[in-house]
Amino acid sequence: MPLTFLTADRDLDDQAVEAPLPHAGPDRWRRPYRPGPGRVGAAAVLLLLASFVLLSAVIIAAAGALSAAAVCAGVAVLIIGFALRHLRVGMWVSAHGLRQVELVRTTTLRWSEVAAVRTSQRPVRWLGLPRTVQGQALVVERPGGATLRTLVTDHNGDFLARPEAFERAADVLEAWAAEYRR
Repeated sequence: MPLTFLTADRDLDDQAVEAPLPHAGPDRWRRPYRPGPGRVGAAAVLLLLASFVLLSAVIIAAAGALSAAAVCAGVAVLIIGFALRHLRVGMWVSAHGLRQVELVRTTTLRWSEVAAVRTSQRPVRWLGLPRTVQGQALVVERPGGATLRTLVTDHNGDFLARPEAFERAADVLEAWAAEYRR
C-alpha cells in the first residue's frame, strides 16, 4: 500500500477544488498578491535579530540587571513589531473598499471614494529609496482628481525582478475596483 501523502510523485492539480474556501469571503480584507522575497527576507533577518536581542535579555536578567533586561526585551518587541508591520505593507482589498497599508499609517477608502485604479508608466522609486527608475506604478485616483501615494510598483520590495507577478496583482486590483465601484 503506497503512502501517497508522503510521496512527491502524485499530481495535486487533479485534486484542486474550485469552490472558494469558507474563510475566503469578499468581506475579508486580503492582499491580492504574495509578499515578495525581499520583503519576507528582510522580515526574517529582523526576526533573527530580535531573537538575539531576546537571548541577550535573558542573559542580562540571569546576571541580575533586571532593568537592563527589560530594556532589551522592549527593544526586541519593537523589532518584532516592525518586522510584522513590514510584512503587512501593501494594498489590501475587500467588498468594503481599498486599504493602503504603509509602515507607519494606513489609508482606507470605500469603493465610492475610488474613481479609478490603473497602471501607469512613470518614474518609480527603486525599493522605496530616493533613486528613481522608469517603471510601472499602480495609481489609485480619487473622484476629485487626487491620487493616493504610489505604493505598488514593479520596482518595490514585492515585485522587483518579478514583472509577471506585478501584472497579475495590478489586474486583480483593477478587477476588484471595477466590480465593487458600481
